[in-house]
Amino acid sequence: MNRPWTTPADIRTRVQRRWSDGSVLRAYAAGEEFPRIEVPLRGPKPSEIGDALGAVQAWVADLEAGRRNNRFSLNYTAVGGRLIGRNMIPSRAIVSSYQQTWSLLGVADEVRRFEEVLALVDGSKVREWVLAHPLKAIALADEWPGLLSAYKWLDSARGSGVYLREISAPGVDTKFVERHRTLLASFLGIPGSANGFLASLGLRAKPEFVRLRTAPSLGLYPPLSELSARVDELPELDLKVGTAVVIENEVTYLTMPVPADGVVLWGKGFDVHRIGALRWLSSAEVFYWGDLDTHGFAILNQLRAWLPHARSFLMDRETLLAHRDRWVTEHSPTAAQLEHLTPDEADLYADLVSDRYGERIRLEQERIDWVWASDHMPAGGA
Repeated sequence: MNRPWTTPADIRTRVQRRWSDGSVLRAYAAGEEFPRIEVPLRGPKPSEIGDALGAVQAWVADLEAGRRNNRFSLNYTAVGGRLIGRNMIPSRAIVSSYQQTWSLLGVADEVRRFEEVLALVDGSKVREWVLAHPLKAIALADEWPGLLSAYKWLDSARGSGVYLREISAPGVDTKFVERHRTLLASFLGIPGSANGFLASLGLRAKPEFVRLRTAPSLGLYPPLSELSARVDELPELDLKVGTAVVIENEVTYLTMPVPADGVVLWGKGFDVHRIGALRWLSSAEVFYWGDLDTHGFAILNQLRAWLPHARSFLMDRETLLAHRDRWVTEHSPTAAQLEHLTPDEADLYADLVSDRYGERIRLEQERIDWVWASDHMPAGGA
């Protein structure tokens, strides 16, 4: 018969919580007195002792066996009375030292590794992280020499403008840093994203590129019909662009006729900000065509933050409803407030967010009939 009496495993579970949340290791590292842990024991009622004496004796023996090798101590309390006599049974388990905790949980090796990590990070800002995340620090025990080497180099290289590839920290290469980027960012107090990591340290990032197809009238490196140029250099071109068409999808970008006086640019979704920063577009007539879904309007909104005069095309209610048979599902729609949409765009965006025409509907740019698209392109874009 199973009885709801406390077992050595239950006592271990209670102590395990202090290990798992890191509190007992933090106290140990700080040299604090052990935070005594007392576990009240659920045991037999006085009325059960006489009827199940054998089970009670086995329960007590199990607890006594559990405390061997200095895992915990037991307090006994007298129970019973005239009918069954006075009996001393365990009422409380007490863990009163770090050594008892290590023995009970079987973590002596982990504690030794923790001590080794603490010795490595002594006097370093990284120590704060180790104390805040002791179990993670133990799991990384073999990585610490490289982590500290990378941390010291990155901290000293702040604002240097060098590429990460130039790292000269002993035993560390770029692959190591990229693999542990989020962790190193925590040490350094900077964002953990790839771009944020480099930008916050003042290191040079891999250059970003914009692809564009140009009209011959611009006279840009004939006979080339397409260029891929660095984002930080492209704004410096002295281009006299009359009309610019920004397209989200790559194949549609390649298919789109180039305006006689301008360019077609591949927007690449939310990378459209790279195009928005091109100063020679501020005086051009700019058109944007993206997917007819919530994120398509979010991208348009982002482009307009840079180029308020940009106009959308084929992102209207008529186009959406004319292609019902080509709708698909938008997997993770947004409901963000978009401040740069026209009234008609904002109304259609609201209908998509509220599922007016169906749940999470989406009309991808490449699904729009090309004859329909050709008939509805802006005059300046053909």
